[in-house]
Amino acid sequence: MVIASPPDTSKTIKLERYNSYLRRVNSTKLINASSKLLFRVTLLVALVLIFFFSLNYPPLSSSDHSGGSHRLHNTNFLSSAFYGGGVGGTAWEKQVRHSSTPKRPNGMSVLVTGAAGFIGSHCSLALKKRGDGVLGLDNFNSYYDPSLKRARQAMLKKHEIFIVEADLNDGPMLTKLFDVVPLTHVLHLAAQAGVRYAMQNPQSYVASNIAGFVNLLEISKAANPQPAIVWASSSSVYGLNTENPFSELHRTDQPASLYAATKKAGEEIAHTYNHIYGLSLTGLRFFTVYGPWGRPDMAYFFFTKDILQGKTIDVYKTVDDKEVARDFTYIDDIVKGCLGALDTAEKSTGSGGKKKGPAQLRIYNLGNTSPVPVGRLVSILEALLSSKAKKHVIKMPRNGDVPYTHANVSLALHDFGYKPTTDLASGLRKFVKWYVSYYGIESRVKTEKQRT
Repeated sequence: MVIASPPDTSKTIKLERYNSYLRRVNSTKLINASSKLLFRVTLLVALVLIFFFSLNYPPLSSSDHSGGSHRLHNTNFLSSAFYGGGVGGTAWEKQVRHSSTPKRPNGMSVLVTGAAGFIGSHCSLALKKRGDGVLGLDNFNSYYDPSLKRARQAMLKKHEIFIVEADLNDGPMLTKLFDVVPLTHVLHLAAQAGVRYAMQNPQSYVASNIAGFVNLLEISKAANPQPAIVWASSSSVYGLNTENPFSELHRTDQPASLYAATKKAGEEIAHTYNHIYGLSLTGLRFFTVYGPWGRPDMAYFFFTKDILQGKTIDVYKTVDDKEVARDFTYIDDIVKGCLGALDTAEKSTGSGGKKKGPAQLRIYNLGNTSPVPVGRLVSILEALLSSKAKKHVIKMPRNGDVPYTHANVSLALHDFGYKPTTDLASGLRKFVKWYVSYYGIESRVKTEKQRT
């Protein structure tokens, strides 16, 4: 009798385990392959999105002392980088070097931020005409009509001043400029300006006046050699101060607007970078600057426009029915002050971000020393335009504006001979002459004068 052997269960179990192992291996390979494919697709989509948003939504920041509130029109950097030539290319570097190379012995090589702005364009031209090297930086934002900034750019180009179209918060670009050119000075005028606009877009003030300034200081303190920096503060820092005339010794810890607060913050930040890194820093508190090529958001500018168009203008009075007055300062006087500050700026004492000794730290008022009621401003414009203004007198709203400004400039006079020479009537005459020429309305003004 033959007895059958029992089945070898151990072999069966091993076979099932092997088959299960193969299934797991194949499954893992499939998952890995799928994961790799998904990763590659996701990476590709991410790169496309990054490219798209970088083209359409450049970073927020500043343009000029006339301000900036919207996303930048900074397509120049991207288009040149992707379509030949390129930022950082040979042709671009040649433009940068040519523009920034001084023509006079011991001349400065100055980076002017906000160069397409009102004060920036005038200072750039004055520096170039006396033989200094000037390199501009501007983002051409649309806080006001960018075509005016483009017209200033075209004017500067005729004098071989090149403006790099970029943003203050673009660290790599700023670093590149300092790598290409041994800049000796920075005239930092780029900012988000305007007291009232801060109530609509407060973030733009932080992005420009604080973040942009810090980024510029970061790049400057790491440069070797470090440049001396002259920068635009504002008379607005005096805020609710009631002492007159405003002195650099008066308190500035009561800002009346966010704009003023960001400028005051800039003064404190300047102190920090001077103390830690040895940067030479000079702040200039401008008092209501006006003149040809000015800012359209300033009262004298839009008063002129509205008077010529027969529109009603709002003339403010204080809450206690007093006239609002400003220390109107003509642009040529401000330019002399800016150049005086640059000429007397001492070298920074740091190197590569390390302080080697105490550095110069200064703050100055730049004003006209003679406040004029806004009503008087309107009367002068009426005479120059041969047109009667339709005035709507109202109480000053709570928007951060202050009722009165008056500059004490004795410190600037003592240190670099600052002495304003242009009265409001003379300055406005020059502005109106530019205005009617720029906007092509000379014939209308002449016709109105003939009728009177």
